Amino acid sequence: MMHGAGLRRESNDDDLASHVMHDYTQADLDPQTRAILDYATKLTVAPSDVHHDDFMKLKNAGLDDQQILSTVLITATFNFMTRIADGLGVEPAPGRQELVEEWLTGPGRDQTWLMNPKT
Repeated sequence: MMHGAGLRRESNDDDLASHVMHDYTQADLDPQTRAILDYATKLTVAPSDVHHDDFMKLKNAGLDDQQILSTVLITATFNFMTRIADGLGVEPAPGRQELVEEWLTGPGRDQTWLMNPKT
C-alpha cells in the first residue's frame, strides 16, 4: 500500500496502480509487464518453484538477460527489505498510514473490484 502512492503518482493512472497493488491480474497490462509480474509473484510466494521454464517465459515475452537479472534483483531486494522492516517492527513514517486509509475510504471505496472481492 505504501508504494501505491508512488505508482499512482508516476503512472498518473489510479486504476492501474490499484490493480497492481491489489490484483495485477485484473489490470490491462502489456504481455511483457504481465510476464514480469507473474515471475516476481512466483519468486516471492514460491521461490523453490521457480524453474527454467519461468525464465523462458520471460525470454519469450521479450526480456533479455540483463532485464531478467534486474527483475530478480528488484524482487529479491524488495522482499529482503520488507522482511527486515517487518522483522524489526518498523512502522510507516508519520502520515503514511493516514494517506492509505484516506485513499481506501475515498477513491478506493469507489472501485468495486477492490472493495467487493470475488469469493
